[in-house]
Amino acid sequence: MKALVVYDTFFGNTEEIARAVAAELGTEAVKVDSAGPNSLAGLDLLVVGSPTRGFSASPNTKAFLKGLAPGSLQGVKVAAFDTRITIEDSKSWLLNIMMKLFGWAAPRIAKRLTRSGGTSAAAPEGFAVLDSKGPLKPGEVERAKAWARRLAAS
Repeated sequence: MKALVVYDTFFGNTEEIARAVAAELGTEAVKVDSAGPNSLAGLDLLVVGSPTRGFSASPNTKAFLKGLAPGSLQGVKVAAFDTRITIEDSKSWLLNIMMKLFGWAAPRIAKRLTRSGGTSAAAPEGFAVLDSKGPLKPGEVERAKAWARRLAAS
């Protein structure tokens, strides 16, 4: 299976998850601004991850997704993940309400990937950080590896 993990990161947390997923899939993780149309050729599985910024993907991730031509992921299984503060770990009641209303990046990434012709390999996944700059919540790297194994089996 030919797979690729594309990610963006601000503080290294999303990169850490991307590298763990890539290692489990036996592939590489590339930063979103280095991933062009040629890197997508012949893929069986594309995984895209982003930190959640303003309840959505990072600007670079959005640009990458916007650049995917309609039908360009036909026949490719796709999956999306994000890093996020969870409602349980948030210290702000206002942020909690906004998270419930607006959500996180992964569902939006997944929707864009399927709009480009990809077939969902798994539900969008979120990996928790303890604060806006991190670190990752304990156990998240192991959870990412388990998620990657499920992707490989799909």
